[in-house]
Amino acid sequence: MSIESKRTSQELRVGERFLGDERFALIAGPCTVESREQTLQSAAAVRDAGATMFRGGAYKPRTSPYAFQGLGQEGLRLLAEAKRVTGLPIVTECMDARDLDQVLEVADVIQIGARNMQNYALLREVGRSERPALIKRGFSSTLDELLLAAEYVLKEGNEQVILCERGIRTFETAYRFTLDLAAVPVLKERTHLPVIVDPSHAAGRRELVAPLARAAAAIGADGVMVEVHPDPARAICDGAQSLPTSALAELAEQVRAAAELVAGADTLLAA
Repeated sequence: MSIESKRTSQELRVGERFLGDERFALIAGPCTVESREQTLQSAAAVRDAGATMFRGGAYKPRTSPYAFQGLGQEGLRLLAEAKRVTGLPIVTECMDARDLDQVLEVADVIQIGARNMQNYALLREVGRSERPALIKRGFSSTLDELLLAAEYVLKEGNEQVILCERGIRTFETAYRFTLDLAAVPVLKERTHLPVIVDPSHAAGRRELVAPLARAAAAIGADGVMVEVHPDPARAICDGAQSLPTSALAELAEQVRAAAELVAGADTLLAA
């Protein structure tokens, strides 16, 4: 199916959860899987908040080769346990095509991170996997480049693609990246694919996450993906942009209300 064949976003089903059309999705979880206690506590909070899916990184791309790179296979095992305990679909990143088979054993949605948006060999393999793919816009990439990255997955016959705006690099230093909310209506005008927003990576500061998430919902995004942690001050990575899990239920209500401004009273948080 051509990426420009429809004007409205298609609905994707992930297990018993939905995203797209009039189903607004809240995806939440920690930046990285750190321990069994942290993972299960986070997953329980995400489930109790009525969120749609649980996200967590087993493999982490880091700018410095000396930074924590994730728990790898142990992280995948912990995500699988969180899925069994909560029933939530799992969103996790695959960085290398060599790890794809192991990731597929756990992931309900495979995340392609911003640094891998133009890793075409990986995109092709994910396309052949027939598993939903969440592609994050590279922080120096145009919307055309994001759409062409999605085409690599679609070309292999996998039509289950989610686009994610996560902020672009500009001259501004008051926050981590500049969240390009104009990308949402432009992408939804040009493609049938669901479009979500990641305010956590754009903001880099937890106090900005909620207002950016509300703005994303109000401008017509099909969902938001936010980072949460039981104790952000002790997070191994990205603690500054992570909401405490105790704040997630309130955020869920806020984004639901903002989404209803666009789609009307029938909008559902797609739990």
